[in-house]
Amino acid sequence: MTSAGARYEGRTGPELQVLLDLPRVVVYDEVPSTQDVTHALGEAGAPSGTLVVADAQSAGRGRGSNSWKSAAGAGIWLTMLERPHDSTAAGVLSLRLALRIAPVLERWTAAPIRIKWPNDLLVGDGKLAGVLTETRWRGPRLDWIAIGVGINVVAPDGMNAAALDGVTDRVVVLGELVPAVRAAAAARGVLSPAELEQYAGRDAVHGRRCREPMSGTAGGITPDGALIIHADDGEHAVRSGSLVLEEHS
Repeated sequence: MTSAGARYEGRTGPELQVLLDLPRVVVYDEVPSTQDVTHALGEAGAPSGTLVVADAQSAGRGRGSNSWKSAAGAGIWLTMLERPHDSTAAGVLSLRLALRIAPVLERWTAAPIRIKWPNDLLVGDGKLAGVLTETRWRGPRLDWIAIGVGINVVAPDGMNAAALDGVTDRVVVLGELVPAVRAAAAARGVLSPAELEQYAGRDAVHGRRCREPMSGTAGGITPDGALIIHADDGEHAVRSGSLVLEEHS
């Protein structure tokens, strides 16, 4: 797990730090999860903008108990530590990140990227990338957020997945991805009308039937990031859980 001597596409952490204009970059050949490393760094006082990247993860994770396949060289597995001051914005950060990341990654996709609430980026019906945000508090104050992003460069076998095309150096993607992540983390407040409009243009599930987090028809999102579901007993705004679509919907 040690980062000593590790390189990412031939670059050391200090070299990436300069290239990406960040206060600190930590590189690993393999870790269980970049999220766990980042939380440890946050507890130790690492500055906002600290980036952890790994060539592989042995226990990468998504929302809830979901796992993320993180084979060596097959994707971009990173976590960024940020110390924002707006706890309201933290509640919509996953969606805001998806909105910022999608146009960046479309440079390497043949089709538009769509967003599946609350944190998946899709090409067609295949999952290209996922976002995971985890907050840590010090009393009533938000201390830091670990922003995890996993992106397929090679689609994993046996899964309904998509991948970036034509990526020969993952650092090139990082160079465009990191500013988008930092801009999303720096934004304040709930989603703006412009962001809601952008989301509507990328919404992968609007009008589709779902069975979780409750039975009904997906109908967009609210400014605070809740999923609108039209059920038999009326309209609901759901703020937690995973979205599972009905088959053949």
